[in-house]
Amino acid sequence: MISSETIKNYLTRLASREPTPGGGAAAALHAAQGAALVAMVARYTTGAKYEQHAALVSRIIAAADELVDSALRLAEADELAFQGVIDSYKLPSGTEASNEARSAAIQAALIRAAQTPAQLVKVSGAVVELATELFDVANANVISDVAAAADAARAAASTARVNIDINIVAIKDGVTRSQLAQQTDGIEEKVVLAADALVKRVRERILG
Repeated sequence: MISSETIKNYLTRLASREPTPGGGAAAALHAAQGAALVAMVARYTTGAKYEQHAALVSRIIAAADELVDSALRLAEADELAFQGVIDSYKLPSGTEASNEARSAAIQAALIRAAQTPAQLVKVSGAVVELATELFDVANANVISDVAAAADAARAAASTARVNIDINIVAIKDGVTRSQLAQQTDGIEEKVVLAADALVKRVRERILG
């Protein structure tokens, strides 16, 4: 499982000529790193100097830690879901019954595969929201990591959107395609815009 393997082992698997893990898992790890960076900045924004913001910071730490776990679960779920798509394409065909069973299995696997990146877009948005909340009170010594968190979440959302698209276009049922698209309709764009705006604010604060 991705959450328990070494970084080196994960990267070796990612670089190999194997279909999993792929971009979806990588996107989820972007989100996990973004959430972890938010948690780190928040933990540096504690103590007497930041006492007036203690409640806010405590809430952000708890939420960011939870998002790390959520993103890791999505990384593993994406790997399993995409393997399910691969396995469905390997099902036997040749007869009317086997062709129908294979086609149904492929469609079901594609729908499941589209669900994980849809959830990831929302997790990414939550990371950017927390980073934005933290910006105004964050310890100035680690303020650059707020931008790093936003950029990581931005990458996660953008990649997740592409993964949703590639699964949706292969789904034959138009109603299902529409429902899946609507789950994240406009959300990814909002995450990207919010992340870009936050990074700009961080740079302006650093550069004065």
